[in-house]
This record gives sequence, C-alpha cells and structure tokens, in this order.
Amino acid sequence: MDASQAAGPSSADAESGRRIASLVANHHALVWRSLRRLGVSESDADDASQQVFLVVHRRLTDIAPESERSFLLQTALRVAADFRRSRKRRREEDGHDLPALADTTANPEELLDRWRARAMLDRALDAMPKDLRTVFVLFEIEELTMAEISNVVEIPTGTVASRLRRAREVFRETVSHMSAARSSRCEAGGKW
Repeated sequence: MDASQAAGPSSADAESGRRIASLVANHHALVWRSLRRLGVSESDADDASQQVFLVVHRRLTDIAPESERSFLLQTALRVAADFRRSRKRRREEDGHDLPALADTTANPEELLDRWRARAMLDRALDAMPKDLRTVFVLFEIEELTMAEISNVVEIPTGTVASRLRRAREVFRETVSHMSAARSSRCEAGGKW
C-alpha cells in the first residue's frame, strides 16, 4: 500500500461524495415523484430512485453542474421504463400499493378524498401513451418549461407542445369517463 492509499480518500473522492449528497438532498423528491407519475409502482419507487442515483454516481464526472436536473430526469425516464418492463415480465398485478401512513392533520374524509384523487390521477396517467404521459407529468406536475422538457426528452419544443396538447385532451377525456362511471355507480348504490 502506498502513502496515498494509507492517507484515505482523495479530495476528488470527497468532492464527489459531497456532490452526490447534495444531489440526493436537493432532487430526491423530484426523482421519486417523477418515477411514480411515470408508472413506477409505489412499492418500487424507492428502489427506482436508488437506481437513478446509482447511475448518477457512476456518471458524475460526465454531468455538468448546470445539467444535473436534466440528467436526473432523463435517467428517471429510462429507469421508469425499465421498471415498467420488469413489472410486466414478472406478470405480477398488485394493483393496489400499500397506503401511505395516515396524515394526522387531516380528517378521515379529507384523507379519503385525497386517496381517491391520487388514485384517479394514477389511473388517468396509466391510460396515456408513454410519450404523452412523459410530457404531461414533466409540465403539469413537475412544472418544467417546454424548453426544459425538450432538453430532458430530447425532442423539439414544437413536439413537446403538440404532445402536451394531446396529453391534456386524453387526460380530460379519461377523467371525464371515470367521473361518469363513478356517478353511475353511485346512482346505482355501488361503491366509488
């Protein structure tokens, strides 16, 4: 063992560790939400998030500081696609993720309303084609600009705009259909 190995991690290793820690602290919630809205089940979202940050760790020297968010979202898109394919191969249909821990600040009716709204959003997003869903999630939920989405997804800004328009139409139609189905079940005395 030479003197540099005995001294411990290099300053470059320490800087890499600080940068990774900063990326996780600043962007984990964005990555996790994006993965969920891009079709990764709640039970797989933590593993998928970890996968995103492992890729970032391996490629850290290739990522310009001003491009970190774009790189994270591009990686999340790929990881989400891998997780969706993996889930289909496993042929597991869990359909229902375990509910999150109860929010003690809300009453049961509010919690039920939130759960229903989240379930409706997930079903509406699941009904969208992947290319439309990606643009919709990044614009409407993550609030990226069209230029940022263009960079993340690597398509022209005009294509982003047309996909967003179509995604909004699909979303409105899907939610309208689900609301109508819910209303008819309620009128018939069924459950939501």
